[in-house]
Amino acid sequence: MGDTTLPLTFESFLGALAKENIHVAQRFHGDSPRRQPVHTFTGGAHRFKSDTVLKMGRIALRALRDNSPNPDTFADIIGYEHGLAEHIYTRVVDKLNREPIEDYRIDFEEGFGSRPDEEEDDVARAAAEEMAAAFATNALPLGIGIRIKPLSEEHKHRSLRTFDLFLTRLLSCTGDVLPSNFVITLPKITSLEQVAALVSACQAFEYHRGLPTGSLRIEVMIETTQSILTLPGLSEEGHGRLVVAHFGTFDYLAACGIVPSHQHILHPACEFAKHAIQVALAGTGIWLSDGATNVMPLGPHRESPDTLLTPTQREENRRVVHRAWRRQAEDVWHSHIGGFYQGWDLHPAQLPPRYAAVYAFFLEGLDVASEQLQTLVRRMTLSDNAFDADVATGQGLLNRFERAMNCGAIGETEAVEMTGLTLAELHSKSFVKIVANRRHS
Repeated sequence: MGDTTLPLTFESFLGALAKENIHVAQRFHGDSPRRQPVHTFTGGAHRFKSDTVLKMGRIALRALRDNSPNPDTFADIIGYEHGLAEHIYTRVVDKLNREPIEDYRIDFEEGFGSRPDEEEDDVARAAAEEMAAAFATNALPLGIGIRIKPLSEEHKHRSLRTFDLFLTRLLSCTGDVLPSNFVITLPKITSLEQVAALVSACQAFEYHRGLPTGSLRIEVMIETTQSILTLPGLSEEGHGRLVVAHFGTFDYLAACGIVPSHQHILHPACEFAKHAIQVALAGTGIWLSDGATNVMPLGPHRESPDTLLTPTQREENRRVVHRAWRRQAEDVWHSHIGGFYQGWDLHPAQLPPRYAAVYAFFLEGLDVASEQLQTLVRRMTLSDNAFDADVATGQGLLNRFERAMNCGAIGETEAVEMTGLTLAELHSKSFVKIVANRRHS
């Protein structure tokens, strides 16, 4: 072999380059190995009870059966292939029975509003007790947490008081055991100092309660124009606690001066903001979440014990619900195309189109993706020559199957059969590692 040493003039700056390369590798360490929920459901703290999640599931099932009693009708409403109708409808019904909500946020901000301090104190303690009761009976969803008020000058004391009261009462009820995947959501950030303050509050609370360092995790809401400027520093300022960056569609558009009639998830201003979020946080392991659809699937006519709806009124209600469902399905599909695989839901009747759209996104064309992935794995396992495009394609296909499996569109057995990979390989989330390990096995 030839001489591979470098001139001494080059060696002088390689040390500094190595330091920065290591720093970048640590900061952009890749995707989180945990399962990302497909949505976050939020409800006012004053309404939260230990059986809230189960109730939301029952309401969602009733909405599905009242407005779409069969698979083909549901496929027409949402807009996916009839060949998938039976599969998706069955999966949605099963999901609403088994795990209607994947991630729930007890809301002390917009869903709760501004109330007297004594009332918010009482609600914080009561909601903590309800969470503890649900925790004791395994009735909590995959993800659970609270959304406090912003750390603005107006709300900072109230926000951290609720943080402290809720967590203190929760741990008192659970014997100092924190539910897994518990997070604190910080809305309307305008500076990195606000994120740093919440991180410091978490550190102080953990120390005084004797919790392991890092037990409390946080997420932020990107819903102000100023928050776009904080993006490059978010990952480091979160000190490993930051789990999700949620995009707040309507607050952000309002901050941009967009009139209400044009505030929606497809607005060009949203595309800019979400792409900025993606560029700043890709590879950091911080999940990205899109906003909510604000068109509620609620008909104009209400039935009561004393007043039954006429057939005409029922049909009018169904038309309104169908339009809202189609709108939400289109929003979910658009978010997924843009790489935002999580979004917000505000009403239980939004759950059926949420899951249907997610399943349809990953299922359509999955047979072709299966053949492509297996062919790539075989070819690259037998050859040391790999093009960057092949590696990128293989990683994209692997991501698709891993997400399809995690969201429930396909089962683990189906994923293994369709990809020819093991579960461990699927969960590794690394096409390069899969190929490398197979070459050496």
